[in-house]
Amino acid sequence: MLNIPVLRWGKPYESLEKEDVTHFLTGEPLAKVSQANAGIVTRDMKQDRRARDALRSIPCDELIERIRRAADLYLNGTLPVGDGTQSPAEFAHMQSATTGLPEHMCRANMTKNHFVLSRMDQVLDSLTRGLDLSILTNGYGVESRGVVVSYQAQGNVLGLVLPSNSPGVHTLWLPVIPMQIGLVLKPGPQEPWTPYRMAAAFFEAGIPREAIAIYPGGGDVGAAVVSSCRRSMIFGGTATVERYKGDPRVQVHGPGFSKILLGDDVVDHWQDYIDLMADSVYLNSGRGCINCSGVWASRHTKEIAQALAEKIGPIEALPPDDPKAALAAFTILGSAKAIWNQIEGGLKEPGVTHATEKYGPRLVELERAAYLRPTVVHCQSPEATLAKAEYMFPFVTVVECPQDKMIEAIGPTLVCSGITNDERFARDLTDATHIDRLNIGPIPTIKLDWLQPHEGNIVEFLFRARAYQLPADRLTPAAAR
Repeated sequence: MLNIPVLRWGKPYESLEKEDVTHFLTGEPLAKVSQANAGIVTRDMKQDRRARDALRSIPCDELIERIRRAADLYLNGTLPVGDGTQSPAEFAHMQSATTGLPEHMCRANMTKNHFVLSRMDQVLDSLTRGLDLSILTNGYGVESRGVVVSYQAQGNVLGLVLPSNSPGVHTLWLPVIPMQIGLVLKPGPQEPWTPYRMAAAFFEAGIPREAIAIYPGGGDVGAAVVSSCRRSMIFGGTATVERYKGDPRVQVHGPGFSKILLGDDVVDHWQDYIDLMADSVYLNSGRGCINCSGVWASRHTKEIAQALAEKIGPIEALPPDDPKAALAAFTILGSAKAIWNQIEGGLKEPGVTHATEKYGPRLVELERAAYLRPTVVHCQSPEATLAKAEYMFPFVTVVECPQDKMIEAIGPTLVCSGITNDERFARDLTDATHIDRLNIGPIPTIKLDWLQPHEGNIVEFLFRARAYQLPADRLTPAAAR
């Protein structure tokens, strides 16, 4: 069994308090993880300047090259973790065993992370809109058009309170190190694996150890990370989103409520898009904020719900090492049953129909875990409680709503795929400020372009553009560098 320490600016720290990370099916302890506390985090954050100084001593271009080397180490290398080592296969197995995500999905998420790391130069060029990265190092510089610009770092580190449910979220923080900002990671209790493996790959590729801290622990540790870091990113439910709403120091990633909207001009041909809808709902076990939780159309909604139910309703829960496994387990006892009780309550409302009912029970309870099988619900009106619900499994409502009422009725939406050729409808979708990522045309909600920002540009979150003037005699190439 592995012993995994706290990482305090790259230095292992073994605490007296440890927590077992166990196999979700058997209960077998797989690792003992040292637990940090809020006091340790608060003390260490007084030294966060060292992380930025260590990174700024290395040019951004060189950091990008080291990150590229780290990409291959992360994907293919046998790397240290705690008092042992871990091959890629062992990593995927461990991650699956503690999170409930099928092993092949864990491997797929490794590939996503590798893609972002190995193309970091392109990612940063896109996110910074072609900015000379030395401007981030110095805080100012001269653009190609000869204008002095300034980008001021808003903190020395980015604090992250990470979830256990979807390893794919780690792509959001990968660009931070090459922008010379340190990392303070609070892992999800069931998913310490990615932060430690990524840190090990970074260190072996030459990233300074003092640039990264990892603090496993309870809720007090997460709260300390958020309060101690001038910039932090947190993942959680609606309550978490509301708590930090309006706080410029915190970027919250909550439920996505992602949707597919069928325009009146294409809805009569809805059969052409049924595979796209199904993939958007259930791939990656529906765990992502970019998975579709609502299909909206003005007509044919009952037929669409029935077709979706036929497509994904028969999917069964399979063991995590089965290459055909499409569903992730709920590893916290009682959580799946609580969710299903909520759904059953919504199904009792008038105008709400359970389209997947005939394909067998949705709740599958095991001794130590449970599964929720794909669920399709038809709602005759946007007023139904389930019309705007989102859950951490393949769950989708097909909602009947006139096109001219849709944009107002859908509410906050992370990803919207508006399938239409109607230019006026497309323009209205483009202007909707409550839609974050917008796809116009038959594009799955789960299709990401890594060269575009996801739920806010991380460069704009970590750096502030400001006015900056210099005397003419200081506008030299050397000053720009």
